[in-house]
Amino acid sequence: MSHVGLCCLLFVSVLVWYWVPAVCYANGKVTKVCGSMEPHHRAPGQTTHSPYRLETNTTTFSPRDRIQVILSGTSFFEGFLLQARDAANQGSVSMVGTFTLTDPKKTQLLTCNKHEGSAVSHTSDARQTEVVVIWNAPTDAPKQVQFFVTVVAHFNLFWVKLPGPIIYQHGVTPHPPHLDTTPPPVQTTTSSILPGPFTAEGCGQSKSCLLVPPGCDPKDDPDCFFLSMTTEGPDKKSVIFELSGPAEGYVAFALSWDTWMGNDDVYMCVKDGDRVSVSAAFVSGRTHPEDQSQSGLSSLSWRLADGVIQCRFSRPVKLTNQEPARYDLDQEYFLFLANGYAQYGKVWKHSRQPIISTQRKRITGPPEVLRGSRGTIIMKMHGALMLLAWMLTGSVGTFIASFYKPDWPNQTVLGQKVWFQVHRGLMMLSVTLTIVAFCLPFFYRKGWSKGAGVHPYLGCCVLALSVIQPIIAAIRPSPDSHRRYIFNWAHWGIGSVTEIMAVAAMFLGMLQSSLLLPQPWATHVLIGYVTWLASLRFLLLMHKHLYIKKSALGSDDTQAILSDQSEHGRWGSFIKSLILAVLALGNSGLLMALLSSIAEI
Repeated sequence: MSHVGLCCLLFVSVLVWYWVPAVCYANGKVTKVCGSMEPHHRAPGQTTHSPYRLETNTTTFSPRDRIQVILSGTSFFEGFLLQARDAANQGSVSMVGTFTLTDPKKTQLLTCNKHEGSAVSHTSDARQTEVVVIWNAPTDAPKQVQFFVTVVAHFNLFWVKLPGPIIYQHGVTPHPPHLDTTPPPVQTTTSSILPGPFTAEGCGQSKSCLLVPPGCDPKDDPDCFFLSMTTEGPDKKSVIFELSGPAEGYVAFALSWDTWMGNDDVYMCVKDGDRVSVSAAFVSGRTHPEDQSQSGLSSLSWRLADGVIQCRFSRPVKLTNQEPARYDLDQEYFLFLANGYAQYGKVWKHSRQPIISTQRKRITGPPEVLRGSRGTIIMKMHGALMLLAWMLTGSVGTFIASFYKPDWPNQTVLGQKVWFQVHRGLMMLSVTLTIVAFCLPFFYRKGWSKGAGVHPYLGCCVLALSVIQPIIAAIRPSPDSHRRYIFNWAHWGIGSVTEIMAVAAMFLGMLQSSLLLPQPWATHVLIGYVTWLASLRFLLLMHKHLYIKKSALGSDDTQAILSDQSEHGRWGSFIKSLILAVLALGNSGLLMALLSSIAEI
């Protein structure tokens, strides 16, 4: 497989991993969790009363009997796992008996512990409210059998190993099982609703704040990203965090030792319906948060209103018996702020580069106002240099070569015509800027970017063609050579393709998460640039066509025109010079508009 094909396959795999997290077990193939019956959904199971019931059509049975088992609920569910086990020996994970399906389209048999047909699950994530199956009692059935079921309402809402009815062999006196069938409760922290929105008042005085854009106030601006840190009490043994951002789905912040995502202590406020869940997690790489829990968090409160999601919680500076993922707050860290979409309380990969503080911050340090940026300096330089190379120097250089060869015929610079020296200088500057800009992302990523799509491949092509152009020019034949036309066409063709690919790379580049420019404004500016360039090129082509046509007229028929030829030529040269100045000014204005948006990221 080629390098391109391998990268494309990897890119698609990453998209599948990040974009379709909610269907990990949508097909019901859950044999890996037959023992624990716990979905791998990176969230704790519910401990509240479930809206689902498990029933049988009898309380007694004999070997080889067929017992009807019914799973029903007052609300829909998307998935389930049903088993029968020995009620007197629940420490064992061996299944009892087999099942027969009544609706193979919605249910399927599973082989658990090499016991074929010993469990039943869903076939898709289609919502349903009732499942009916038949349990077949084995000849060596234990005296009492209990049914268990795990029910998934949606990805982040599920009940694990709900105990169902116990049925007894004929003649056996019913009594409670030896072991408690109720799953152990999961320790959770209750949360409350905030009385009102957060405010930036006190930032830099009583609390440290990270505000993006600078100076915004979460009380009035729904697009304000806000993180505050306040130490509690005279002993400063805990810190109160306040987090606010647009209510797309979730907003999160992380404590990081560096400016790279990975090995970070993460805290998330996630929208789940009309509520917000607050939890801590750990990110070991550019992957989904792991070990999500509320361990160590207290005084949880949240607010979901006016297009804003906000949460507040307290955390000790030092956690006793803490997990390795929980960082000591009496240290200096870079602060990350990220947001994105969530579905049923499950976070999706953020589409934009996280906001990263411009400096490290000691969480328990003195109050200060921090600044942050989504784009690193090195990536901003990459974008700025590429735009400069192809929106100004390269664009003006190609215009001069295409339309200004006849101008300034008697003026030279260092022994060469003016148009040629200006063209060569601008194009060499464009090549130099392109080479420098091309290298910067490799320094930043420390290698090839696997998630940038087609953009880096276009960049490679632009660089290669840009370097080829001066090499071809250096070995071009003399003007009177019969092979000169080959060079002329090749130089023009490669130059045109390079410019087109550079424009395409700019369109794709402004959509990269590492340097995402404001949309759709930035795209409209670039469309305006292309339209502006095409309009001036068309105007100069028309001028060139009319000039050649008039020059080709016969002398007998155009004596009056030829008598004014010198004056016409002076006016034509002035108009072309004016167009060149307008081109340079217009390109500079559009370029500055995009550079200003890069600076504000």
